Amino acid sequence: MRKTIIWIVGIILVLALGWITFLYFGTYSEGVRAGTIIKLSRKGVVFKTWEGQLNIQSFGAVDSKNSLSETFNFSIEKDQEQLIKELQEVSLSGERVNLHYVERYRTLPWRGSTRYFITKIERSNKKKPANESENREPFR
Repeated sequence: MRKTIIWIVGIILVLALGWITFLYFGTYSEGVRAGTIIKLSRKGVVFKTWEGQLNIQSFGAVDSKNSLSETFNFSIEKDQEQLIKELQEVSLSGERVNLHYVERYRTLPWRGSTRYFITKIERSNKKKPANESENREPFR
């Protein structure tokens, strides 16, 4: 009886360890989002993580002056120091970027507050105009 209980507890521990490993390393999806960085901060009480927001502008089909702003929240793993520096530069310059990301299955408090983690950044090296609406031609 005692051996059976030890085997059951052992199996449960191995399964729990496998599930935690899957949640930590598993990737649900990968993708790219384009826009401008509007926020980048290091936050947290116990675990300090890097979090940011990307402004994704969708243009209306009828009138080019009607643009919809949508934000994409993301996290950056703390060992990605070069990526963090590059994101800080583009957030101050206002240039448009492509952010490559992976989506994890769950959030873990020591990793970040979102499921989306930036893996790579592509810079456009073009600064955003001070007032974009002044530079657009009206739809005719």
